[in-house]
Amino acid sequence: MSRTVLKVEGMTCNHCKMAVEKALKGVEGVTGAEVDLTKKEAVVAGAADKAAMVKAVDQAGFKVVE
Repeated sequence: MSRTVLKVEGMTCNHCKMAVEKALKGVEGVTGAEVDLTKKEAVVAGAADKAAMVKAVDQAGFKVVE
């Protein structure tokens, strides 16, 4: 199983964390997503397209940075 780590800007609270996790879990191929607010990153499990994950985070109101 592959893992992708995304740096996410704009998350400030637990609600933000849950919104990003929910958005990522809705992407086809994602089997799990866990956000670390302190590190400002999301660890995504599964074989999903990175562009689709970035788009889902963007649509949830947050920004993935390289």
